[in-house]
Amino acid sequence: MKLGRFPQPSARKGSQKWIQKLVNDKPEFLNSKIWSALNLSEGEDVQWLSPLRSDEYAEYRDQAFLDLLDMKLDKISLAQFWPKGGPQWDALGKSSSGKLFLIEGKSHISELMSSLRAEDEESRKKIQKSLEETKRHLNSKAHTDWSQGFYQYTNRLAHLHLLRKNNLPAYLVHVYFLKDFEMKGPDTFHEWEGAIKLLESYLEIGRHRLRKFTTNVYIDLQNLVDKHVPRDFLA
Repeated sequence: MKLGRFPQPSARKGSQKWIQKLVNDKPEFLNSKIWSALNLSEGEDVQWLSPLRSDEYAEYRDQAFLDLLDMKLDKISLAQFWPKGGPQWDALGKSSSGKLFLIEGKSHISELMSSLRAEDEESRKKIQKSLEETKRHLNSKAHTDWSQGFYQYTNRLAHLHLLRKNNLPAYLVHVYFLKDFEMKGPDTFHEWEGAIKLLESYLEIGRHRLRKFTTNVYIDLQNLVDKHVPRDFLA
């Protein structure tokens, strides 16, 4: 098995299921949401590279995700910035003009919360250093430890910072699903917005330097299933 490539099952529930469905069955719908949210031209095609049904729904991390997107880090390498075992991306895509899309999906609010798990001391120091660098770049004055509380969110921002620092046209897209009743997820985007505002307030990243390269996309699951499927189907 290729290092950094992780085959996945055909997911039966949660954000993994819906990201797989979007990428494989509804890519145009996902594209239109992203173009609108980022105010980009809709004239570009996006080649979604993961998680593909033809690739065992594999998700990628570390050097493998860079290779999949054909990215070269000429200024600061991934190894300098982050230890092995970095973010495993929910989806990865590349537009016809070369824009790179890193996707993180969520079906319920508690998924926003996470903390750095036990790592060896050298790895923890490298992660903390890069998180602090990202915090400074974003002009965050927060005294909070970015490896705790909302670590998954901050480590994704850190990787966006790394790619942009290497002059790569990368975008970080958070996909928030609505009406995932099976996961007890939010019914409306207002519920997600409230949770995200608390997160941003905690991290003190209101209008930060990477803002125009990251966005939130809200997708109602009723747009992904047959219109005649009853609400109970999603529960």
